[in-house]
Amino acid sequence: MAGFVHVVDDDASFRTAIERRLKKAGYAVATYPSAQHLLDRLPSESEPGCILLDVRIPGLSGPELQGRLSELGSTLPIVFLTGHPDVPTTVRTIKAGAEDYLTKPVSSDDLLHAIERALAHHEAARGLKNKLDVVRAHVSKLTPREREVFELVVRGKTNKQVANTLGATERTIKAHRQRVMEKMQVQSLAELVSLAERVGILGAMSGNGQSA
Repeated sequence: MAGFVHVVDDDASFRTAIERRLKKAGYAVATYPSAQHLLDRLPSESEPGCILLDVRIPGLSGPELQGRLSELGSTLPIVFLTGHPDVPTTVRTIKAGAEDYLTKPVSSDDLLHAIERALAHHEAARGLKNKLDVVRAHVSKLTPREREVFELVVRGKTNKQVANTLGATERTIKAHRQRVMEKMQVQSLAELVSLAERVGILGAMSGNGQSA
């Protein structure tokens, strides 16, 4: 699987060597001499990608960049590379979601296997995000009243209970419910509840006691 590898390392000769190695393996490559350079040109996630990140770099360190990217909502997997391995840093970065932690000098096989795994994980994450985006788009097409019906139905309310809550007739609620099912493109209540859970609507309602 082809993909985009973003290399962050302050060693120019290492960047050149690793870029050559990765391009030879068929990957697109961008290199950055510091964490700030990558933040200034935040990588697109429109295709499978990952970040190959040195731990000790001047300015913002590798683990600090990992934290900053997480705050920005980046889902690009990070493979750490270090010439000075230490257990606490390894544990901290892996717990924070790093894909792998490799020690320089790294063999081509180990490097390419780590990148392949990272790219596969990013592709899976992108697929899930795309599905959620589609569900959210469907939700956004609901009218305010349909949204109210949707939220009450997925909480287990019957048509009669929804009608009582919203001050409408049961027949009207049935019609709204049918339109909700059509717009959300589902065939059953179970599917509707599953979609609500996936996009966090049920959690938001139970968390604040009101509609999301």
